[in-house]
This record gives sequence, C-alpha cells and structure tokens, in this order.
Amino acid sequence: MNYFENLEDILLTSSPKEKFEKFESFYENFLANKVNYDLSFEPKPQNEPSYKSFMKIVLPRNVKIRKYFDTNEGKGSLLHTIAHIEYSAIDLALDAALRFKNMPSDYYKDWLEVASDEIRHFLMIEKIMEKIGYKYGDFEVHTNLFEAMKKTTHLVDRMAIVPRYLEANGLDQNPKIMKKLESNPDPINSEILKALNIILEEEVDHVYKGDRWFRYACEKENLNVENKYLELLEKYYPGSTQGKKTDMNFEARKKAGFSCEELKRLSNKQECF
Repeated sequence: MNYFENLEDILLTSSPKEKFEKFESFYENFLANKVNYDLSFEPKPQNEPSYKSFMKIVLPRNVKIRKYFDTNEGKGSLLHTIAHIEYSAIDLALDAALRFKNMPSDYYKDWLEVASDEIRHFLMIEKIMEKIGYKYGDFEVHTNLFEAMKKTTHLVDRMAIVPRYLEANGLDQNPKIMKKLESNPDPINSEILKALNIILEEEVDHVYKGDRWFRYACEKENLNVENKYLELLEKYYPGSTQGKKTDMNFEARKKAGFSCEELKRLSNKQECF
C-alpha cells in the first residue's frame, strides 16, 4: 500500500462514512507496517475543504452563535460546532501526515493517531446530536481551520499555527462551555459534558504532539522556539499577541508543552499557576 497516495485519497474523500472506513483500513495497514513510502509522490494542493459538497459554508461573522443550551436547537448548534471542529481536525491531522516528507517515523505515527482520535470524537458527538434530531450538515459552518491548513505549507508554520495556536485555544474554551452546560443540567447536557471531558483530556495530547514537532522543526532550522512562535502568530493573525489573553488554561497548556515564560508572555499574568 502506497502511504502517500492512499492517505491523500482519504483526505480528499467527501463522504464522512467512506472517509472513516478508508482510514480504518489504511491505519490497520500502517500499524502492521504494510505501507511503502514513495517519496516521489507530490500531494495535490488543497484548494477547498473535503466537506464542501454537503455543508453550508458562510463567512465566520455570519455563523449564528447560540449561547444557551437549554433548548434542543441550542444543544444541536453546540454539538454541530464541536462536530465541525472535530471533522476539520481529522483533515488537519491527515494533511499533516501527508504533506511533510522525510520525517521520523514517530511523526507519521503521531498524526495518524491524532486522526484516529478525532474520528472517535466526531462519532461520539454525532451520536449525541442524532439523539435530539440533528445531523452533521444541519447548521452553517465556516472554514477557518481549513484556511489555516491551506496557508501553512511549511512544517514550522503548520505546527505553530494549527496545534499550538488554534487547538491550544480550544483548551481555553472547553472549560467555559463545560461550565455553561453544568448550569443547565439535563441528560443530554450531561452526555455532552462527558464527551467534552474526554475531548479535553485527549486534545492536550494532540497539542503536545504539535509542540513536540514544532520544537523539532525549530531545532532543525536553528530557530528560537518562543520567539519564532510569537513571530508566526503575528504573521498569520496580526495583533494576536497584543491583546493579551487573561483566560488561558495554564494547567492544560503546561501539560501540552508550553513553558511558564511563554504563558506569561501570552497572557497578562506575572505568575504561572
């Protein structure tokens, strides 16, 4: 089995069910060392997201934000938002495992493991969503995560922006959503809470993997990790290092590889608790 060719086919597959089935077979072969790496293979540029055919895509400012989770619509909207993040993260992990060649074997193992986790997260959220009468595709979505993937074709940039910035921001947002769910207790919200607990714990590991390979890429290019990170944040999201974040999940971010000095520079805090 050709590693790059088959992985690209999975990435470009638009049907979630078909994508997951293809990945399961591919991943089994990968874990059994039944793949070969044709380094002459050139991946196609990703110009549009794999979900374009079945999703209503709008600009980020036009995505309706429902702040209350005490109605089925509110729960459905929240679940759909989470499902879309997870689905996008599947493609991000697949692309990370596809796009960059001549990496240590642990690199490919890490990102395929992330893809496997994200598929499980998506299916977990989809199951709850279906219980209240919704499915993936029922709400509009934006392409922010896909755009970040499309723009970051250099390994240093990809590892900094996707896992270490965008996914790390999720570590900060997850506890806030959990608090809102706790203030609206009912059986479905309890299921969502349980799922979010699992996702938060496993996303820490995903960000940690990004941190590991960001540091690897910086070392290869003789770059200062903390300075390069801030430089890239400003490059892709101008002003993002100026408005200091005061609500960072320090505990999760430290587990994911961020240093105390880095966290203090990114926040308004002088201490690292």
